[in-house]
Amino acid sequence: MDDTRKTRAIALIPGDGIGVEVAASARAVLDALDARHDLGIRIDEFDWSCQRYLETGALMPPDGLDTLRDHDAVLLGAVGWADVPDHVSLWGLLIPIRRAFSQYVNLRPVRSFTGVTSPLADAENRPIDLVIVRENNEGEYSQVGGRFGQGSAEETAIQEAVFTRRGISRIADYAFELASGRGRHVTSATKSNGLVHSMPFWDEVVRERAALRPEVDLAEEHVDALAAKLVLRPESFDVIVASNLFGDILSDLAAAVTGSIGIAPSANLDPTGQNPSMFEPVHGSAPDIAGKGLANPVGMLWSVVLMLDHLGSSEAAARLMSAIEETLREPATRTADVGGTASTEQVTAAVLDLLAAG
Repeated sequence: MDDTRKTRAIALIPGDGIGVEVAASARAVLDALDARHDLGIRIDEFDWSCQRYLETGALMPPDGLDTLRDHDAVLLGAVGWADVPDHVSLWGLLIPIRRAFSQYVNLRPVRSFTGVTSPLADAENRPIDLVIVRENNEGEYSQVGGRFGQGSAEETAIQEAVFTRRGISRIADYAFELASGRGRHVTSATKSNGLVHSMPFWDEVVRERAALRPEVDLAEEHVDALAAKLVLRPESFDVIVASNLFGDILSDLAAAVTGSIGIAPSANLDPTGQNPSMFEPVHGSAPDIAGKGLANPVGMLWSVVLMLDHLGSSEAAARLMSAIEETLREPATRTADVGGTASTEQVTAAVLDLLAAG
């Protein structure tokens, strides 16, 4: 039975492009699950987006983080639009949320599904089921550095990566704990043959943490070789732990390996529970298909599954995951990116029908 002793306050930020469309799907599904399971969900929606930036000069108001702090979780559609540089949109909303709330784990599950095919994914004969654990607060995505001599022949850009023992230890510990309940195998993405300071340090700390979890096997792979093996043998991986940049790239690659980035979810977690965690699909705002009803809502709905699990609503989460799996089986309830014929609204309606009938 789900724990219904408290109201679960969800901050919904649809954002830009197809984020608005998949956010509507998530809201409809959450309403249905709330009615069925008495989850006590309250959804507060915020129009923080690139459109707001163009109108006001900021993606979110000055007290935006304080507003989110009062919520149990954040559900984000997508951020980004052609008129706003990517580094402005990301550093104006997504990254500040991740860092202010110490969401140091970026969790990206990757699975193959019956009905979803690709040159590599075969759910029945070659099942893929792995999780990428990406360090989410430091590493290569730091603010340390700058640009000098703009416009001159000597113009220089310096971007520093920041790795701390605390940061590496806690992401490694999370990966080993996760693996202990799965296949008991962790692959650490490194590049210690080229990055002579940061990656040997990463390797040393990961090995130290591995020694504390003898029940879990550790393998180390240079990230370029790992990328190749994710294509050649994706079914051989269990948990992959990686730095911010490496994890970002590998998780998108892995999602494509299973058939479409449109079905890929993610969770930005503060495992301590002291701050709200944030859940979002991987696919981005996709301006080229925005408003056409082509967006795949599965990435967002699977992110809702992760959110419900995180909030302790496991029964509702399992029910929604089952409905997602069922809609992916047939072309009539899949969007075009995964070989189907359905619109965003039609997939959502199919999920709702299954939730009502189950």
